[in-house]
Amino acid sequence: MNRTPEIPERSKPTVTEIFADFLRLGLTAFGGPAMVGYIRDLAVGKRGWVTDENFREGVALCQSLPGATAMQTAAYAGLRARGVWGAVAAYTGFGLPAFFLMVGLSAMYHGARDLGPALAVFRGLQAIVVALVANAAWNFGRTSLKHWKDVLLAAVAALFLLAGGSPILAVGGAAFVGLILHRSDEALDGPSESAHGSRHGVRPAVLAALAAALGAGALFFADRGLFDLAAVMMKVDLFAFGGGFASLPLLLHEVVAVRHWLDARTFLDGIALGQVTPGPIVITATFVGYQVAGLPGAIAATLGIFTPSLVILLAAVPYLDKLRHSPPFRRAIRGVLASFVGLLASVALRFGLAVPWGLSTGLLALLAFLALRLRIDILWVILAGTAVSLVLF
Repeated sequence: MNRTPEIPERSKPTVTEIFADFLRLGLTAFGGPAMVGYIRDLAVGKRGWVTDENFREGVALCQSLPGATAMQTAAYAGLRARGVWGAVAAYTGFGLPAFFLMVGLSAMYHGARDLGPALAVFRGLQAIVVALVANAAWNFGRTSLKHWKDVLLAAVAALFLLAGGSPILAVGGAAFVGLILHRSDEALDGPSESAHGSRHGVRPAVLAALAAALGAGALFFADRGLFDLAAVMMKVDLFAFGGGFASLPLLLHEVVAVRHWLDARTFLDGIALGQVTPGPIVITATFVGYQVAGLPGAIAATLGIFTPSLVILLAAVPYLDKLRHSPPFRRAIRGVLASFVGLLASVALRFGLAVPWGLSTGLLALLAFLALRLRIDILWVILAGTAVSLVLF
């Protein structure tokens, strides 16, 4: 694999240009991972910031790391275009539209959730969210459960969470079990390849981690409540392998089961709002933060849910080759992804128990699930569900 070619200095974009491009893209960033194709069109086709081969390698790396894949892919494109500040500009620009829209929706929800029409809408949307999570579990299963070992690991993870276990323990345990369980499959992975250095080096990741630590330390002394909120979101992001949906079991456990900041139905409403905003589903963290501590809480939660995965990406890119082709790493990730199938299935069941089911809500959830299986865009499913809910409920 060749080292990423340098972009001639005269053709390098400015940080402001990168931010503006990704801000525009973020305004229409519906569909989560589906946005990776649009990021490629921008970074490879339209701007020429990175070669197609290097972009594909970056996407593969982002899929192997915790965090929202589309957000990290945006940061990767910015990193290749203008170094660490380009990564920050792309990451921030791509996520800001979702943040501002979610803050607005959270404020409206906070003030209007006791009104009849709002209750009707959210009753229907809660049923649709069950279908969304069930569909995500189905999709994860199709791509991650390739052997009976994977199925067994997924089932154990689901039972562990339903029994009250911590999703983070499940993820860590699945990584360890994956290392052992898939040793016989190591030959299929191919030999490890030596790493090629990156022109970006590890120094940006160290500086970013230091800045994040200093910010967290300042928040600890300024407001312990906001620090706790940000710390929970950081922990969720650190273990969210497999993309945005992978954060749901972790977020549900921490926010609803452990700390009781929200009840399950309110958390369901937050996920529904997260689906009608552009950007990744982990923007639900902004909703949680707003319900817990208003606008400061929304800011703290958002920074917490997105900062760790950016730092991890900056640290991983210099070792892209070695990381992607390391058999132990791939075996551990295989175990983690299998466990997330079980965790998502258990979340779908727990969400289902929180919904006041009836003939109408059951039919709505079934139709939403079928629409998602037919690859109808999530945004249209949510909007149609909102209209139907106003009529039915």
